[in-house]
Amino acid sequence: MKLIIDQERCTGHGRCYALAPELFDCDDWGHSVLLLPEVPGALEDKARLAVASCPENCLSVE
Repeated sequence: MKLIIDQERCTGHGRCYALAPELFDCDDWGHSVLLLPEVPGALEDKARLAVASCPENCLSVE
């Protein structure tokens, strides 16, 4: 599974890095940054939860 973030749509709500800090962090402006674009199997549920919780729908998985 691969995580994808549309940086132009992210406004920094922080739900993704609050729900899955193993996969996301924030930059100096609070926008999401991917830590692990390739998601380990044990973290796939957290990745899907973060994607589903994004209010801007700027996260997706392949």
